[in-house]
Amino acid sequence: MAPPLGGAARMPRRVARVLIDSPLPQLDRLFDYAIPDNLAAEAQPGVRVRVPLRTAGRLVDAYLVELGEADDAERPLSELDAVVSSAAVLPPHLYALARRVADRAAGSAVDILRLVLPKRQVRVEKAWLTADAPPRPVPSDEARAWALKTLAPFAGLGDALPAGERVALDAPPRPAIAPAGGEVGAWALTLAAAAVTVLAEGRSAIIVVPDYRDQEQVESAFDGVLPEGALVRFDARRPNPERYRSFLRALGRAPCIVIGNRSAVYAPVRDLGLIAVWDDGDPLLEEPLAPYVHARDAALVRQELDGGALLFAGHTRTTDVERLVAVGWLREVATARREAPKVVLSASVQGEAQSARVPSSAFRAAREALAHGPVLVQVARPGYSPVLVCGDCRQPARCPECAGPLHAPGPRAVPVCGWCGRAARGWVCPHCESSKLRLASSGSERTADELGRAFPGVRVIVADGDHPVTHVDARPALVVATRGAEPLAAGGYRAVILLDGDRMLLAESLRIAESCLRWWSNAAALAAPGAPVHLVGVTGGVARALATWTQPAYARAELVTRAPLRMPPASRVALLEGSPAAVDRALAALREAVPDMAADAILGPLPDEDPRSDVPHARTLVRFDYASGSAVTSSLRSSVVAEALRSRRAAKGRTPRNTLRVRVDVVDPLL
Repeated sequence: MAPPLGGAARMPRRVARVLIDSPLPQLDRLFDYAIPDNLAAEAQPGVRVRVPLRTAGRLVDAYLVELGEADDAERPLSELDAVVSSAAVLPPHLYALARRVADRAAGSAVDILRLVLPKRQVRVEKAWLTADAPPRPVPSDEARAWALKTLAPFAGLGDALPAGERVALDAPPRPAIAPAGGEVGAWALTLAAAAVTVLAEGRSAIIVVPDYRDQEQVESAFDGVLPEGALVRFDARRPNPERYRSFLRALGRAPCIVIGNRSAVYAPVRDLGLIAVWDDGDPLLEEPLAPYVHARDAALVRQELDGGALLFAGHTRTTDVERLVAVGWLREVATARREAPKVVLSASVQGEAQSARVPSSAFRAAREALAHGPVLVQVARPGYSPVLVCGDCRQPARCPECAGPLHAPGPRAVPVCGWCGRAARGWVCPHCESSKLRLASSGSERTADELGRAFPGVRVIVADGDHPVTHVDARPALVVATRGAEPLAAGGYRAVILLDGDRMLLAESLRIAESCLRWWSNAAALAAPGAPVHLVGVTGGVARALATWTQPAYARAELVTRAPLRMPPASRVALLEGSPAAVDRALAALREAVPDMAADAILGPLPDEDPRSDVPHARTLVRFDYASGSAVTSSLRSSVVAEALRSRRAAKGRTPRNTLRVRVDVVDPLL
């Protein structure tokens, strides 16, 4: 194009497009900043920068996402203030992942990046910048042979991994021995072998597990198999310098195997060959911070963007994974020879009290098994007696100060409130004025006391949140554990007794039966081959699924029952919370943006109490199909931004109040 008369041709201005590190939803986009001459060489994509934010009148942290040309050459732009570091900690593929995941969840990309980007550690970063790049780790021939042997029972799995397929796998329900010795679950060996297979091809793998116990098992499976420097741990329990060092190692070009909790799914590895998620039904894989993205959903998005294989494994099948199998998005892989524990449905026999907590059949199985090794007893709750009732009228005992539930921390102990922690000395029932209390339930400690008296001379080990135990030896012992806290036993448990199943199923939750099946299946997988697993006092479909070890069939049946109700995962569900006016405006905008939404898609809004605020509060659920997900989340996100701007204008110098909160893909709408 010819230059205008009387002037010279204008050269396009190079600008830095930055993402401001702020939780404010109105700042969740890229902003153009001019690059001063003294920063032209340092301002590269991925680096941390400091920029002026005129609306706040101060400097803020940001990430330089990309370089480009100004859309309007005449528009004045603020300049970058400083480049904090030359380390490019935000590669393009990581930003693309954060952006896609945030858009799917109607959230902010910065909230996703905060899950994976540790706090900067200057010394660690300087050492990384000056050090030589690590060499490519190559598994030995023995490690490759071990991996092939471990994966051989799964028909087609060895071919599915290099082909980048998406797979649902039912893990073998038994303990095993790691290559370097030590007890692990057979599932840990399977995931480790899959990762070694991918690493041998020069690609990286990510293994996502719910908690540190699972992580330790997988790490034990890698001992003696991986070359030095190949394993990278993403663990929030580690000190910040170690976390940042692991992040920088994963950022390099040398392939590696990343293992960690839910945030490990965002590890910035470059050539991704595998994402493996273990036990995706565990609530620890649900992100409690905005935008509340489940690790399973993040893994699905990442595999779609970066390629590589995707593997969901567990001792049971969640309805979410089963839906993906049903629509053909995942391929089911099973072992050539079906493995299942010996499950016995135990109930009281004639002549026994119906209230007997441990039926004679389970009691007899425990006594016989104790002659050979440890016995696992799973209970629902920790503590001594988690629930107290009035000794006369049987009404629940409540704290006289805050009306919270009372519990007994020990035998003949003063009851304590579970909410405020106050001791309820001299408690009197407000209904009948009785001062008698009755223990209405048994926790792990009370169960241990009762079993200790029933089996004199036998060791009793309590494993729960207050008494963490990861391993027990092969000597006879009664191990009383809460669900999810069961330790590994050398050689496996000689018997497993599953108590309180009927109480677990009474919880008000859409997925309670699915969760109970997962808890029981994981405990049953700790039994030695051929050892009896007694499920006490439970009947119906969930008990039959455990006894026949047909968890995928149970998940399919659950999907059938939820589809007419449009409950997850048959449909996606979004939760809107905020002031009644803000919720009404968001719903009106949503109906306009998605005109074909079903008339019964919106449940509410209903008034709700918000303990964080004294203003009126409303709550509503929006059910929508997967096909309309993009339009729904885009509309909800626009409403969040609009309400944030509206509340900022109304604040006039005060701290603005968040008047609308959105959570997409609610796992359980009843909670």
